[in-house]
Amino acid sequence: MNIHEYQAKELLAKFGAPIPAGHAALTVEEAVKAAESLPGPLYVVKAQIHAGGRGKGKFKGAAADAKGGVRLARTIEDVRKNAGEMLGQTLVTIQTGEAGKEVNRLYVTDGADIAREYYLSMLVDRATGRIAVVASTEGGMDIETVAHDTPEKITTITIDPAEGFQPHHGRAVAFALKLKGDLNKQAVKVTEQLYNAFVATDMSMLEVNPLVETTDGKLLVLDAKVSFDSNALYRHPDVLALRDLTEEDPMEVEASKYDLAYIKLDGNIGCMVNGAGLAMATMDIIKLNGAFPANFLDVGGGASKEKVTAAFKIILSDPAVEGILVNIFGGIMRCDIIAEGIIAAAKEVNLSVPLVVRLEGTNVQQGKDILAASGLPIVSADDLGDAARKIVAQVKKAA
Repeated sequence: MNIHEYQAKELLAKFGAPIPAGHAALTVEEAVKAAESLPGPLYVVKAQIHAGGRGKGKFKGAAADAKGGVRLARTIEDVRKNAGEMLGQTLVTIQTGEAGKEVNRLYVTDGADIAREYYLSMLVDRATGRIAVVASTEGGMDIETVAHDTPEKITTITIDPAEGFQPHHGRAVAFALKLKGDLNKQAVKVTEQLYNAFVATDMSMLEVNPLVETTDGKLLVLDAKVSFDSNALYRHPDVLALRDLTEEDPMEVEASKYDLAYIKLDGNIGCMVNGAGLAMATMDIIKLNGAFPANFLDVGGGASKEKVTAAFKIILSDPAVEGILVNIFGGIMRCDIIAEGIIAAAKEVNLSVPLVVRLEGTNVQQGKDILAASGLPIVSADDLGDAARKIVAQVKKAA
């Protein structure tokens, strides 16, 4: 789960991290009041969307000639003008794709006199089973570009969660950022504060870009992006309350209600599979046969009839779907349950696209018999290759 920058900063501030003063705003007048409560005379007006690259982004339509989603304002009237140009407009960044995201809230912060910018992030390193701290002197830039062009400017320090944060970890970060004296001590402290926040709230990623050194020798968290482990949210109702459903795909939101792993893609073949590995293989073989998957959907190993029905309805709610491939290996999941769910959903939504079903495993014959007796135009497949060829052919035939 992702949250907005202002929410991330409010959370990090609870752990002592140095955050510039700032306030969220849903209207132009709220943005003006936020600026009036800040010291000034320099303000920063930031669009709040779940995507990076806001400063380099472009607005669509009437706001197309305006500046990006992060702007400096030197007067209250500048704040008013910028807020009016941004709210309600669609911002397109390198991460949103051409569709962009509508800006429904802003973050107005106090300006900072920046001397240098650094990069600092934390994430779970699956290879080592540790928390990786990534530091670079090249803050404010796309870290992917830095990693490609000058990888020697990136330092990774891993922290064993059993050991926890130790002062030497902070000193290693300070050394990587080439900080000395009091700035060195500040870096150690900030790294520990961020680490404590990361662990305490079950984050999966924390990125501070940039971490800035001000002209008066202070380190500030100038921007922050945070993602949480969705499987741990039950432990953090306060974090879950920060979720902004307007920033998420409606179908993915609906899928989350049924604990379905669903991600919308750009193709035209809907997929319903049990197991992430099998889902990846299914998407690959669809592409191998000349088509593209419309989604990743894993119903899990023990889905009920109701859950399967919900999954089927979610796939069909995507207007781009021209055919559906169901690929189920019945281990814990019984094939007859899958068959009943498919039939129930197909009847409820009045199925109008080709459907190919490949079942294998527990109660497979019962499942096939249920599908055959349904009276619905369901094409049965013997194996995964056969299923992919049949759904692609059915879609081309229907086009």
